[in-house]
This record gives sequence, structure tokens and C-alpha cells, in this order.
Amino acid sequence: MPGLVAFWTFGEEGGQPRISSGTKKKHPLTEVGGPIARVAGGPFSGYSADLNGKQFLHIRHAETGDLNISGKDAQVSMFAVVRLIDLEVSRTVAGMWCEGKGEHDDGGTRQYAMLLNMPTYGGGRRLVPHISSEGGVTRRADGSAFPWCCDYAVTAHEVPEEQWVTLGFTYDSKYIRAYINGVLDARPLAPVKDKRADRYFTHEGPGGRDRGMNPYFHGRGIFCYDPVLHAKTKPMGGSDFCVGARYAAGSQFPEGSTTRGRLGGLAVFNRALTDAEMKTLHDAANIGALK
Repeated sequence: MPGLVAFWTFGEEGGQPRISSGTKKKHPLTEVGGPIARVAGGPFSGYSADLNGKQFLHIRHAETGDLNISGKDAQVSMFAVVRLIDLEVSRTVAGMWCEGKGEHDDGGTRQYAMLLNMPTYGGGRRLVPHISSEGGVTRRADGSAFPWCCDYAVTAHEVPEEQWVTLGFTYDSKYIRAYINGVLDARPLAPVKDKRADRYFTHEGPGGRDRGMNPYFHGRGIFCYDPVLHAKTKPMGGSDFCVGARYAAGSQFPEGSTTRGRLGGLAVFNRALTDAEMKTLHDAANIGALK
């Protein structure tokens, strides 16, 4: 499938880097917090990585290479095959997403991420893929700031726990689209119910209309960290690419905030996949055969 940047199948034993298959760069994912067990049962290698909520995988920002997708017209897609435990803590699948010190802090270097269960703006227990153009907090057209980044699509349905599922999202430089089991899980905006009654959501979308929920209109590109330009405003530096965790609320992935469950496949593309392509990836995972 064109545009593939990385594809991890998690067939390696614990203690070994996880290597991307079929791509120009190997993108070795290294373990943080000790060896991550390999367990039998997975869609592509026959195995999966067993995340226990205390460990995760990452690539340092300086080594992200073509995973460092950014720019005004940038596009990105992600696809994952997961079996998650406890969405209250399992909130991150993967991405380049550093939130800085927490609420009202604009020092973050967010770019793109597949996240889960963000209830602040209507995303409780849903798939909520995020895109940030600012790196820090979201800003309205007049420059005023939200406390957090609030640019994310939200699926209509909850993400299932303790069963295999495929999750995906696309960003075509305008809209974020979120998929569960290969299907766009469309959802219109209900401003009050979804906690998105602010003008930013209801009147700053295309043509002065609302932004929607899934698809969600973003349209401002993906943040690009510049070590010279952002030396003072974002002193923490560019975001790592992380799997199963993210830097949030001023803590370096504290215990109890990393994902629990099994990860059987993860792919990143530098373009927006079509609905048909996302369904093809889902079908290839054959999750009905997994236990």
C-alpha cells in the first residue's frame, strides 16, 4: 500500500528492538521500563507485544526520520490491531505527542497521535485521534487559547475492551477521520452533549460552519518542531515517537498511565488512506481468528 512509513508486527522476543517490516527505514522501537513480553497470538507475525501498564516502546525525536510527519499540507494515517485492558489508563496507542506540563501550558510539541478516552470534549471511552498545528494548546481564530489541545475526531461507539479490534485514523490536511474495525464510525456534532458549544467548534469550521465530530475539520497542518525557533517557547524539545504512552501533565510516563493489553500490529502512512484501504487493512488482520 503506497505511503507506508513503518509497519511493526511485534514478532520479536522481549528485550529486542521491534523492527519495521517492508519499509525504507527499520525504525527500531526500544523498550522503556524493562523487557516487554512477546506472547503467542497476533495478526501478522503470529505474536503480539504484551503491554503491562508499566512499560512502553519509543524512538527518540532525533531518530524518528520519516515518522516525523509535519507541515502545513502534511497528511498521515495510522492503523493498529489491539486488545486493550482498562480504558481508564490505556489511553495511548501511538504517536508523536508531548503535552508539556499540563493544563494551560503551551510548551508542548504535539504532532499526531492515536489516543483513547478523552472525555473533556466529548470523547469518553471513544477513539480520539488527535492532530495539532500548534504543538501546544489549541487556539481560536482570534488567538485566544483553550486549556488543552482539543483538535480530535471522536467515534460514535466506544472502543471495545478485552477483545481484538482494529483502530485507524486518517488526516488529509483538512479532516481527521476515525475508524473502528475498518469502518468510518461517523458521528455528527451535538454541541451541548459533546461539550463543544464553543464558537471554535460551532462556527470556525469550513465556510463558518461547525467542525463536526467524525469526520472532524482541522485544516491547519501538523506542528513542526524547530530547535532554533522554539528554543525558548518549547524548551522540552521535539516529541519522541511513543507506543503505549505519551508525555502528559508534566510527568515522564508515570506508572499507571501507560497502556495495558496486547499490540499485534501498527502501521504509519504519510498520506490519508481511503475508506477502502482502511477496510483492506482490517480484513488482512483477520481478528476473528485471534484469541
